[in-house]
Amino acid sequence: MKIALFGATGNIGSRILEEALQRGHEVTAIVRDPSKLSMANPKLQVVSGNVTDPDSYLPALRGADAVVVSVSPRGNTSGADLVALADDLLARLPAIGVQRLLWVGGAGSLEVAPGVRAVDTDGFPAEYKAEALALGDVLNALRASSADVDWTYISPSFVIAPGERTGQYRLGGDQPLFDAHGNSRISNEDYAVALLDRVEKNDAPSKRITVGY
Repeated sequence: MKIALFGATGNIGSRILEEALQRGHEVTAIVRDPSKLSMANPKLQVVSGNVTDPDSYLPALRGADAVVVSVSPRGNTSGADLVALADDLLARLPAIGVQRLLWVGGAGSLEVAPGVRAVDTDGFPAEYKAEALALGDVLNALRASSADVDWTYISPSFVIAPGERTGQYRLGGDQPLFDAHGNSRISNEDYAVALLDRVEKNDAPSKRITVGY
């Protein structure tokens, strides 16, 4: 498959890139600074593109079987920028023949009680709140869209960090997953496994899912 990937130099995006290439997919990595991605692979093309400038990235999306967005609202990228990116992709992808969009989402929008998001609770860490709210806005934009795009928003568990690629994980919906010890966690590597499985199987169109151990 041909995959266009935003954010290939990030903590999760780099694992998605590695997993996709290991599976033999062709990847076009869209990054602000191509010099930061020195990996050499015959199935990898690195192009310069900015999420705030559609003209810079649209040519790289043509011919893709799926577009994957792994960009956080940090640094020079705001939450409003990500919502604008979502709206733009939903509007433009059908016109260029791309039907699938997968988004690396946040855990803050997961429901800890019916209709209650984790980010809206008193105990949610203040340092992550702005990012969680922004990614929640992206989810709302996807859900509100009537575009002919099979989108999938994939929330990680509450704890996601570099670790081991076990190839094992569980899938859930709008509620967080917990392991036998009461922990909600997933490694970056196994998150990438789960996302690429969704790319290949296309078994979660137009919905938010979560992944955890």
